Amino acid sequence: MKYIPKLSRYENIEYERCGRSGLKLPPISLGLWYNFGHVDVFENARETIFTAFDNGITHFDLANNYGPPPGSAEENFGRILRDDLVGFRDEIVISTKAGWDMWLGPYGDFGSRKYMIASLDQSLTRLGVDYVDIFYHHRPDPQTPLEETMGALDYIVRSGKALYVGISNYPSEITAEAVGILEDLGTPCLVHQPKYNLLNRQSEKTGLFDLLQERGIGCVAFSVLNGGLLTDKYLNGIPDGSRASIPGHWLKKLLDEETKTKIEKLNDHAAKRGQTLAQMAIAWVLRQDGVTTALCGASHPNQVHDNLVALDNKNFSEKELKKIDMILGDTELL
Repeated sequence: MKYIPKLSRYENIEYERCGRSGLKLPPISLGLWYNFGHVDVFENARETIFTAFDNGITHFDLANNYGPPPGSAEENFGRILRDDLVGFRDEIVISTKAGWDMWLGPYGDFGSRKYMIASLDQSLTRLGVDYVDIFYHHRPDPQTPLEETMGALDYIVRSGKALYVGISNYPSEITAEAVGILEDLGTPCLVHQPKYNLLNRQSEKTGLFDLLQERGIGCVAFSVLNGGLLTDKYLNGIPDGSRASIPGHWLKKLLDEETKTKIEKLNDHAAKRGQTLAQMAIAWVLRQDGVTTALCGASHPNQVHDNLVALDNKNFSEKELKKIDMILGDTELL
């Protein structure tokens, strides 16, 4: 059956300008890091994307290496664009990235001009589009001159392959330098994508949010549920088949007794707010001044609905925020 988006999809959601730009983003965006690759059930991915779009989520975030296998999330999203969303491209914001290992040899990683431009060309082919709306450099490259990487981003906008550019995983000091280079080139940095959640508050502690607001740069916070740790998934131990059950997986390493205790206390606090832990975690990220949108993944369509419920209660009293800080042990932020 042909997919027809809901006519009411824009009625119950407020969009926010990304930094000083004219681009507006929804408060929750859909990340395709996991669950949208060739190893996953395509129809589930398709219905999840439909559910997001039906509810006003217009921003879909990818990277060259998302899958698995790498590239397959872009291929699947491109297939859905071609087969189901072909008439709605101009209502959608597509972002993708390059910066992590993607192909064999010395030219498939980090931040050289050769890698960045070649990677985006490959992404455009997989997606089946002429341009993406946002293209990010995915992580700093300690060996390539920053001027070269930012110069590649400038060229990418001027060539029409991306409308806007941004950076991801950049610490504050390199962010300031990168933003300055782009400004001098005449291509402003639209957005930064840092990891930010209840269990990882480095962006607050290092002054990154203050810097972004001072420079008029938007913020797409990723990993807001910390790989599922900030959900009810791990409250009763590590379930079979979960990512944390994989030997040596980074999630399992993070799930120590101290973290388990924090998650349990946060879950109790969320219940008092009438929210699930995941909903409170999303709302808590959005309460941060300067965060334009919370980037959330979803393993099935119902999870999209559950995430959107977080928007019903985004307010936190000072007392609540202090309680959360005490749970987390972030006494320096009290």
